[in-house]
Amino acid sequence: MAPSHVLKCCQKVLAWVPVAFIALVVAWSYYAYVVELCVFTISSTAEKVVYLVVFHLSFVMFVWSYWKTIFTSPASPSNEFCLSKADKEQYEKEERPESQQEILRRAAKDLPIYTTTASRAIRYCDRCQLIKPDRCHHCSACDICVLKMDHHCPWVNNCVGFSNYKFFLLFLMYSLLYCLFVAATVLQYFIKFWTNELPDTHAKFHVLFLFFVAAMFFISILSLFSYHCWLVGKNRSTIETFRAPTFRNGPDKNGFSLGCSKNLREVFGDEKKYWLLPIFTSLGDGCNFPTRLVIMDPEQLTVSSQNEPAKSSGTNQSFPTRPLSESQNRLLASDSQWVESGPEEENVKSGVKKHIIVSLES
Repeated sequence: MAPSHVLKCCQKVLAWVPVAFIALVVAWSYYAYVVELCVFTISSTAEKVVYLVVFHLSFVMFVWSYWKTIFTSPASPSNEFCLSKADKEQYEKEERPESQQEILRRAAKDLPIYTTTASRAIRYCDRCQLIKPDRCHHCSACDICVLKMDHHCPWVNNCVGFSNYKFFLLFLMYSLLYCLFVAATVLQYFIKFWTNELPDTHAKFHVLFLFFVAAMFFISILSLFSYHCWLVGKNRSTIETFRAPTFRNGPDKNGFSLGCSKNLREVFGDEKKYWLLPIFTSLGDGCNFPTRLVIMDPEQLTVSSQNEPAKSSGTNQSFPTRPLSESQNRLLASDSQWVESGPEEENVKSGVKKHIIVSLES
């Protein structure tokens, strides 16, 4: 036990090395820009004031969002997704997977989950002993199930998920602006030092190196930020990009997409005045997400609509009995793009709940 405990302590300490590296680079860049460039190199007072004001604005927003990304704890599923004591004991006693799945299906029937594993089984975490909500995954580094997990980022030593994904995006954006501003304002003095228009001083090394570091980080962060902007527009996580979530009608990479504008609001919230501030404004609780049932083949749509009553009453149904169209969220409250598979009067008379197919916004 002792060696294992020591190993875990060493792993926890080493996990902070990338964060410490970034902190040291940022601290040095602050010194190099404020002291070596603005104080000792730039002669114009007006230029100094403008550079320092804009620099400190971008610096504060960058550090603030980075801090929130690091120290915001990943959100975990609520207690309603945990098995009851009786179900847990029965689940552990059962040896057959079919019997275990029957227990999980019974426990998940009233939960807002619409995705399963690729083999149509209820997504259950044996480590945390809970039924995974949609878009939830277990992080081996944090050793917890994380709501809407995107990835575990070593540069923030934290899981990026529902609770801090907005902060992570703002961290990328403000670090990008920070590097761009530093590189753009240092460029002319970089050229002057390089061509020996300015005398060799102790500031020369800092200015030259500052430009290279800012340009290098700008290029690397630009690709990552562009990728996550694309993910937000599609309402996907990094995990869902490589492994599409499985719905009733099979794997669907666009199953959670509500259209670009609504996807943006789901992450940043309804009030645009808070979008650029690293404060939590994301919609929902991280456990329940509005969905779109997408079936591309019209013939398949007709067949599935006709066979729906028989499927819903099957004993081997691996989904909760609640249809996808009943996902409650204010993003869908004002939606007027419902296309029903039959007249409303016929649905009422037959008493059959039919799925509602939604046209995706481009």
